[in-house]
Amino acid sequence: MRRILIKISGESLMGKSSYGIDVKTINKISNEIKKVYNKNYQICIIIGGGNIFRGIKGASEGIDRSTSDYMGMLATIMNALSLQSSLEKIDVPTRVQSAISMSQIAESYIRRRAIRHLEKKRIVIFAAGTGNPFFSTDTAASLRASELDCSLIIKATKVNGIYDSDPEKNPKAKLLKKISYNDVINKNLKVMDLTAISLAKETNIPIYITNIFKKDSLISVLNNKGRYSKIS
Repeated sequence: MRRILIKISGESLMGKSSYGIDVKTINKISNEIKKVYNKNYQICIIIGGGNIFRGIKGASEGIDRSTSDYMGMLATIMNALSLQSSLEKIDVPTRVQSAISMSQIAESYIRRRAIRHLEKKRIVIFAAGTGNPFFSTDTAASLRASELDCSLIIKATKVNGIYDSDPEKNPKAKLLKKISYNDVINKNLKVMDLTAISLAKETNIPIYITNIFKKDSLISVLNNKGRYSKIS
C-alpha cells in the first residue's frame, strides 16, 4: 500500500465559484495530500479539468468532439500546475508529467521516469488525461495506476461515497461501504466511467470514494476509518 493514486476532479478546485480555481480550496486540498505524503506514501495524482472547461463550454459548442476533448486536456494542465505550485509552497516536492508534449512547462509522461520520481519521494501529477480524445481522466487514473503498480485508487470528490439513493433527496440514504466492480457496471452507477471501472477490475486495483473536503479523509481511508465506499 505504499504507492497510491489520488484522482481529484476539476470541479473540486472551484470552491464556491461557478468555474475557475479557488486558491483557498486548492491549498486545503494540498494540506490533505501532505498528510498522506508525510506517512511515506508514494503518491500519484490525476486531476480533471471540469472547473476550467465548464467556463469555456459554451464556446466549444459546435466544435467536434476530438477538439473539445483536447481543450479539456489543456484545462487539466492548468490545474496540475496550480496544484504543483500549492504543494511546493508547503515543501512537498512535485513533478508534472503531461500526456501531451509541452516541454516548456511539464515533462512528457515516461513511465520509468515517473517511477524514479516516486522513489525519490516526489509527488507526480499526471496532466492531459491519457493524451487521447474520448477517454476521461477517470480512465487515465485507472490506466496510470495499472502502469505504475499502485495498490489502490482514491477518488477524492465532494461526497462521502456511493449511496443507495440520492442523499440530497433522501435523508435516510445509506452509504454503501463496499460494492463490487460488477455491481457498479451493471447498475451503471455514475461514480466513474465504465472504462475506468473495467480496467481497475482487470488489474484488481480497489477504488475508494471519499470526500476530499472532510478533514483527514485521505488518511482515514488508508487506515480503513472514516466515511468512504470501496469498489473491489
